[in-house]
Amino acid sequence: MPAWPFPPRPDAVPLDYLQAVGRVFATFDSRTQDSGNVSYGVEAGGRRWFVKTAGDPRAKAFLDHAARIGLLENAERLAASLAHPALPALHDVLPSVWGPMLVYDWVPGELLGGKPEHRADPASAHQRFRRLPAAELTAAFDVMLDVHVQLEAQNWVACDLYDGALIYDFERRELHLVDLDTYHQGPFVNEMGRMFGSTRFMAPEEFEKGAAIDWRTTVFTLGRHIAVFVSDGTLERAPFRGSDAQHAAVLRACQPAPGDRFPTVADFAATWRAW
Repeated sequence: MPAWPFPPRPDAVPLDYLQAVGRVFATFDSRTQDSGNVSYGVEAGGRRWFVKTAGDPRAKAFLDHAARIGLLENAERLAASLAHPALPALHDVLPSVWGPMLVYDWVPGELLGGKPEHRADPASAHQRFRRLPAAELTAAFDVMLDVHVQLEAQNWVACDLYDGALIYDFERRELHLVDLDTYHQGPFVNEMGRMFGSTRFMAPEEFEKGAAIDWRTTVFTLGRHIAVFVSDGTLERAPFRGSDAQHAAVLRACQPAPGDRFPTVADFAATWRAW
């Protein structure tokens, strides 16, 4: 077995460290997202890795550096609670002068999210994914539902889940979920008002300060993903490329009132698959 290519160097700046142990072939910083995090694609030890950091402590972002570190620690807890083929494995957490560096598997494929003008491009991964045969889309969403059934069993509630967290490998026909740092362990109260996320996928309670956020919220978000990709973003029957039973399941999942939805992700998944 090859030697582990990431020896601890807690006094190092992440980029300097990663350039010393391998080849940095990709950087994800303020040019691609506004979280303040900085991540890297690295070739080391004969394979590719994804290394995520909290970014430069001096960087100005919506969350301060301590909060960004807190989310990385949350991501570490989530990874420890569930191993799933659709979730990139977390192999190590290394110290640095910027805080923890999370070393994940590198996931091949293309990100399904992006800015509106990019998503609208017929050549974009977003549009190519939407045009896949219905059976292939159903298989992808079976995987997405399965991940969340298992996360639900570990008491995780989805937060800030949108198409920017989805990577699809068109050659292998594999879906992966990434960047689940803001998921919450257990139901909680919306203390922000407008929460993090894309309005295309967010439930009404994610805009309401004091509202309960629980698995019914996750159900709504998952239903909206299916409505966007298997249909045209509406809940109308005509554009939906699934069965009547699947459409009925999505319609129930996306009800505005939480009490009118499936009570759990497991219930939604079972109904979606019973068609």
